[in-house]
Amino acid sequence: MTRTAKAFAPGRINLIGEHVDYNGGTVLPAPLAIGVTAELSARSDTMIAIASDGYDALDVRHLGDEAAGGWSDPVVGALRAARELGLIESGANVDITALLPQGAGLSSSAALIIAVLRAARALAPERAAAQVSDLDLAIAARQVENNFMGVPCGIMDQMAVALGQPGYAMALDTATLGYRMVPLPQTHDFVAIHSGLTRQLADGRYGARKAECDAAKRYFATENLCALDPAVIASAQLAEAPRKRALHCVNEQARTLDAIAALETGDIARLGARMDESHASLRDLFEVSLEPIDALVESAREHGAIGARLTGGGFGGCVVACVESGHRADWLSRLLRDHPDARFIAAIGGQNKPGQKKPGL
Repeated sequence: MTRTAKAFAPGRINLIGEHVDYNGGTVLPAPLAIGVTAELSARSDTMIAIASDGYDALDVRHLGDEAAGGWSDPVVGALRAARELGLIESGANVDITALLPQGAGLSSSAALIIAVLRAARALAPERAAAQVSDLDLAIAARQVENNFMGVPCGIMDQMAVALGQPGYAMALDTATLGYRMVPLPQTHDFVAIHSGLTRQLADGRYGARKAECDAAKRYFATENLCALDPAVIASAQLAEAPRKRALHCVNEQARTLDAIAALETGDIARLGARMDESHASLRDLFEVSLEPIDALVESAREHGAIGARLTGGGFGGCVVACVESGHRADWLSRLLRDHPDARFIAAIGGQNKPGQKKPGL
């Protein structure tokens, strides 16, 4: 009998802490209920036959293939990583079912890679599988994106996808990989709205921002831009673009820490204010927003969101808004009426809303 295994990995919303995960900062992502499912069946050769509900044609690759710039690269990279982790020895037939839109800033690629790695771990002999933790999968998944696919991303997406828990945000120190789970509020939802603009992290603009941050790191001789003094950055004899990127990072770090404290104490107004400030910084200092996204964020606030911001790498994708749970449906209807190209993707909040029964009761 052919051995098969199926595994799911969620997408994520980042509530605050954007473009700091590759600069030593703290982030606050949370997993979505929607994501990617991968079903693997083992083969006796090195061939990888990949089918996806998002593409009509079967893609046939091999375990030794390098990245080809196509949609199946994350699967090939994940299986190569699974072999390095001792989870598989040969190829596989892979069936992908995805409910996450690509290029939306919701970690569709990280979810796909983690789903394949989880399925590979489920196929592995018990002893081999026991030696590979979820943290190991997250680290391996980042290496797939950085080293195999050429995407210079940080570790946030992979950690949130592999280790996140429903109903909680992950307060993650990306410099140490230390984290704690913070309950999401029961009174408010965080809503992901797709702007209608799709982007690719590998299209060069994301890499350009990473290069500008690296230039600032070289100037200040640090790997952690987020630990610098803003006054030192502002007065540095540094080119304008790297200086602006560094200022965003250090101020975003302070905002994120304050937003985490606000979430832990239930101060939603304070959390929303930090989200608003984060978007302004992404627009003005990191320069990854676009006019239609700025307009969508502004409308979200005008219609009653407590806070709203671009989420993800930028240049398109989603915004996230904090909205009172009881007013979400009306808020969403008015927002989408004003922005016909936008669409609702998902919403998350505390596990047990007021008036709801706890699971099993």
